[in-house]
Amino acid sequence: MTTEATLPSTSASPTARQVWTRTRGIALALVALLAAAVTIAVMRSDARHGDLDPRSADPYGSRAVAELLADRGVSTRVVTTLDEARAAAGPDTTLLVALPDLLTHRQQARLHSTIAESGGRTVLVAPGGASVEGLAPDVTADPATSADSTLEPDCDLPAARRAGAADTGGIRYTTTHLDADSCYPSQRLATLLRVPTPRGGDTVVLGAPDILRNDRLDEQGNASLALQLLGSRPHLVWYLPSLSDASAAADERSFFDLLPSGWRWGTLQLFVAAALAALWRARRLGPLVPERLPVAIRASETVEGRARLYRNANARDRAAAALRSTTRTRLAPLVGVPVSQAHAPEALLPALSAHLHNDGQTLPALLFGPPPGDDAALVSLADQLDALEREVRRS
Repeated sequence: MTTEATLPSTSASPTARQVWTRTRGIALALVALLAAAVTIAVMRSDARHGDLDPRSADPYGSRAVAELLADRGVSTRVVTTLDEARAAAGPDTTLLVALPDLLTHRQQARLHSTIAESGGRTVLVAPGGASVEGLAPDVTADPATSADSTLEPDCDLPAARRAGAADTGGIRYTTTHLDADSCYPSQRLATLLRVPTPRGGDTVVLGAPDILRNDRLDEQGNASLALQLLGSRPHLVWYLPSLSDASAAADERSFFDLLPSGWRWGTLQLFVAAALAALWRARRLGPLVPERLPVAIRASETVEGRARLYRNANARDRAAAALRSTTRTRLAPLVGVPVSQAHAPEALLPALSAHLHNDGQTLPALLFGPPPGDDAALVSLADQLDALEREVRRS
């Protein structure tokens, strides 16, 4: 029996042109988003360079206040490691911690012990809830920030009274220390606290960094307040915490410990929303109802569309089963077998062998064999079934 195919077969694989036509809209949108992100990052990278760095003349830097302090005889030294900051602290030194939220719990504990023993002044710039509790245990940060930036002093602290209104509005604080000075209140919560320490020093908690920045120093009483807070001692140590500090590696924390609690709740909500969406999309809408098509569809288009569905689902077994079942149904009447027995090997195979006048050794594997292992085998099976049917019709 001859099983070689002579007719060309139509491939169900989409061409490169078709793939580009379907995906070019999404690709162009992704390229536009990437270009916008790069542009925004480049534009903002220069503006945020050297944030609170006394060596930076950028708008968010603090070079102006450092130069004003130098004119008044106050030296400014920049340090980036915890060991340098602890070694420089003393009774004649003001230690400014520019980014206290970058400190780990272990670093906060070590720095707090130094603050308590130094007898100097420590200025914490906008510490959050976790960092302010580690560096100033008597102080608590309120979750709600100040609605206004410029606030009145409304306290007896001489530096605040001389400066007047200043841009301290940001994080708000409360304290249990009875001798603390609570200044620049917003809804009865202070945005600047001065808490005495046991060795004669004090800790100043500042709710916002605006009074230290170059672009805000000449507004309100910002310059006066900054110079008085940082110029009470002859030496100023400006501590810029760095993630590369070796002391940070000693505090081993997992990836989830580094994530804020809000991100965890947000991720949980996303999982819940995804589960609800999956349940909604997977619900049964009732049995399928056949409907007549409004227009006639060519048989070749129907075959090609079904072939694409089978290919997308990688369903070679179902495609092969459909081809074999249809072939058996068409062959049965041609060899005198009832259609009801077309799928019974014991009825169909002997009749086909007698009709074709051969041994029929290849017929069981061809009509009732296992599914093909790849796409090439599936195409070969379709060609062989087609050749078999043409041979039966000619005989």
